[in-house]
Amino acid sequence: MKDIKRWLPGAIISLVLIAIILYFVDFRTLADAVRNANYAILSMSALLSFVWMGIRAKVWQTLLRDKPRYVDVLFATGEGYLLNNFLPFRLGELGRAFLLSRKSGMQFGEILPTIVIERTVDLAFSAGVLLASLPFVVNAQGSERIGYLVGGLVLFGLTMMYVLARNNQWALDLFHKLSHRWPVIQKLGGSFLESFFAGLGVLTDGWLFLRFLFWMTLNWIVALVAYYLITLSFFPQAQPQWTLFILGAAAFGGAIPALPGAVGTFDGAISAALTLFTGDQSTSLAVALTARLYNYLNSTVIGGIGLIREGQSLPQVYRDLMALRNKKE
Repeated sequence: MKDIKRWLPGAIISLVLIAIILYFVDFRTLADAVRNANYAILSMSALLSFVWMGIRAKVWQTLLRDKPRYVDVLFATGEGYLLNNFLPFRLGELGRAFLLSRKSGMQFGEILPTIVIERTVDLAFSAGVLLASLPFVVNAQGSERIGYLVGGLVLFGLTMMYVLARNNQWALDLFHKLSHRWPVIQKLGGSFLESFFAGLGVLTDGWLFLRFLFWMTLNWIVALVAYYLITLSFFPQAQPQWTLFILGAAAFGGAIPALPGAVGTFDGAISAALTLFTGDQSTSLAVALTARLYNYLNSTVIGGIGLIREGQSLPQVYRDLMALRNKKE
């Protein structure tokens, strides 16, 4: 209950969105959509979910400079996503760093910054995909100009991150100087920035950063193909460009405070985005729920196997993570 201020806003957002979704959905249409879906196409997207997880593990291993074994990174990645599906406070991010430190010999403080960088670049990809899809949503002219703008913004963001990586001590000193009147902000922000800047070190290694971008780009391509197949299995008229908007919306929906697994926000983002193209809210929800199962499939199988291999359980890991979090606070 002492954490009620942290979990209550997300719970309220999730419950409100669930209520809105249920109000507008026709359950008979939803059931018909599930019954008539193309399961041959869905099976291909299910296979791609495991390909996606495998590449995501390679993304992380690259940021870790290939120090841990790939198999350890793969299972830790699956465990992290599994924890995020069922535990509050996005403990999966902390959890995969914690679990990988146990089996790789790397220090927890050495691993955590790489997750911060991974998520930051992930957010940049999300923004790029979402912005690039807007011309198809609003039928705007000059979509190539928007593409140039998106590319420019992403390039500018990466350039600024590189500048910070080269001048991280100056940036930290400036932050501490400006925040000295607010000790709480200085403590929390300083800790985050130190981890963030440590992870930014990957930007100063050109070959390593190019490898990281390659695997991250491939990871997003696999996700786009998988989400297109999911959409196509319910809407035969689906266009590939729809997936840009759907996946971008899903990424941001998953980032909004919510119950574990982004319940309500993830589903609402996908169904709302797809409804803009189809006008069919009920079948769009079927797509959203299938996308949720897609995410649960790879994390449950790979993460579950990882926990079993290590003799761990969700309650035990949760207790360890809460103890670690409280210690850091």
